[in-house]
Amino acid sequence: MTANYVARETGWDLHGWAQGDRATNDHFAPLETYEDRLDELLRGIRTLGFDAVDLWGAHLAPDWASDDHLGIAVSLLERHGLTVATYATWIRPSNVARSCELARGLGVDVIGGGMSGDAAVLVPVLREHGVRLAIENHPERTPGEVLQKIEAGDRTMGATVDTGWWATQGYDPARAIEELAPHVLHVHLKDVLTVGEPHDTTAWGGGIVDIEAWVGALDRGGYGGAYSVEHEPNDHDPSEECRAMREQLEAWLG
Repeated sequence: MTANYVARETGWDLHGWAQGDRATNDHFAPLETYEDRLDELLRGIRTLGFDAVDLWGAHLAPDWASDDHLGIAVSLLERHGLTVATYATWIRPSNVARSCELARGLGVDVIGGGMSGDAAVLVPVLREHGVRLAIENHPERTPGEVLQKIEAGDRTMGATVDTGWWATQGYDPARAIEELAPHVLHVHLKDVLTVGEPHDTTAWGGGIVDIEAWVGALDRGGYGGAYSVEHEPNDHDPSEECRAMREQLEAWLG
């Protein structure tokens, strides 16, 4: 998950997600520096042993990404041997068409993120582009709230299960998996320190989420999609922790 580096452009001194989102957009938007900056990011991820990413919208945002930006991103992903699992961005009526174009340009048909605005406006655009929105469970507090949006999506929407957000919301993870299982399109594996705010992440095993149990439950439920290794600390580079978590995940999955 390239959003693991939300604090990177703040000098690892993040005070709220919005700060990191804004700093990352500002850093990556200029076309004249885009190739060098994205190349550095993706090269580092590849050296950690990953061969796929969720590409965060702040690294290729529908609000500023031109076709030139997209072409550079696709070329760099190929250069570093990285595929894209999902395009991870927030959609709304004003950007849904461009978000779909970017997702398709990246070679994926799933946007893993959230939505705002009227689903009736989003659905025709998603359907026209053959893209599905996998709704991450934030700010939704129960699977029922996610399922309401999926129903309104009229077969253009599913769920991204985010283990850290279910823990933050204090919702039983096993029950969430059971209720959402037929609709799960993607999974974010994330540990957090406590129930409730602040939503502070940690390397797996340092918090309250039993990640191995989640992976086992999803596997037993027939989930066959991608798992995203997610950890977004405010005050340090999570790269080596992400490498270790990837190795854990590969061992659990055999």
